[in-house]
This record gives sequence, structure tokens and C-alpha cells, in this order.
Amino acid sequence: MRVAVLTFDGFNELDSFVALALLNRVPGWRADICGPGQSVTSMNGVRVDVQQPLEFASQADVVLIGSGVRTREVVSDAKLMTRIVLDPARQIIGAQCSGALIPAKLGLIGDLPVCTDVTSKPWVIETGVRVIDAPFVAHGPVATAGGCMAAHYLSAWAIAVGAGEAAARNVIDYVAPVGEKAETVARVMSVVAPFLAQAAKEKVAIRY
Repeated sequence: MRVAVLTFDGFNELDSFVALALLNRVPGWRADICGPGQSVTSMNGVRVDVQQPLEFASQADVVLIGSGVRTREVVSDAKLMTRIVLDPARQIIGAQCSGALIPAKLGLIGDLPVCTDVTSKPWVIETGVRVIDAPFVAHGPVATAGGCMAAHYLSAWAIAVGAGEAAARNVIDYVAPVGEKAETVARVMSVVAPFLAQAAKEKVAIRY
């Protein structure tokens, strides 16, 4: 399974790096930072070399879109947006915080509710999308998460849909704080589990 972690200048390190680290722990999976140029610089000045171009997103099995302080600039750049081609019929797609603006702009949200962070909420609402007060929500193969610390929910969901609940539990157990592993796994899986049942009912998981 190939994973594209879409990352742009001004990105939030927690979104991109948590997803990259967790999904690369799944046996047989390879997650790469994908961006519009040769490198991207975070909101705190951390510069990272891009491993794959944006166009790689169209080939990936899983696409997770991170947030950042310049996401509104990204979605307003028509030329840049044409480089992002996603297909929920064959991909697992997730977006974090302001990253929800990208699938909304691409028409992947429609009238479905999404999650985002408090700062990004008014921007997402401006696109005509309904925002709910929750850390995570999924509709078939498309999910959104709100708040930096919700990144592990998005990652666990993507792993569970693509590789099964056991794989997701194993990854979360590995990274969970010592002495809090069982309760951390239980909490994370309790958040994403209702949406896994929905994915199974719609036979989304069969595609992967």
C-alpha cells in the first residue's frame, strides 16, 4: 500500500509527521511526504524535502491531507489544485483540520458534515460545508479530523480500513504511552469504530 501525505508550505508538523510515522509502521505500507515543490517549510520553520510530487496522490492507495497556515492559499491556487487528483472509488482519503478545505474544493464532501479545528472552522463553512463539533468523522472512504491531537484518529482509521482493525490496534499500542497502552488503544478505537462498521456495510474496505 502506498500512502501520500499531502504537505504544503506553512504545514502543521503534527498533522504530517504523525500520519507519516504511524502509517509507516504498518507492514507492507510506505508513506511519503508529497508536496508541490522540492521542499516544504512548516509553520515553525522546519524545512523538509518532498519525497513525492503532488501528482503521486492520484496513484496512492491512501491519501492524507495535512493542515497549515496557508491552506486557503492552496485552495485558491487553481493551477496547484489541478495537480491534486483524488478518487474515493479506489482510495482511502482523509484530511486534518484546515486540510478539509482541499477535499471540499475538489467536490469530495458535498453536503456531508466534516470535522476541522476551531481556527479553520469559519473558512470551511465559507465553502458551504457543514462543520460538526467532533474530533473525527468518516463517510465511506472519506474522513476528516479536527484538532492537532486528532491526527492519531485519522491515521488509525486509515490503517483499520486499509489493513484491518488488528493492524490499527497494533500501531496505536506501539506508540501509546507506557502504562497507558490499553486505555489509549481502547479510546482511539472507540472513536473510529462506528465509522469502520459503516465502511464495511458499504463494502468500502473490499476495494483495498
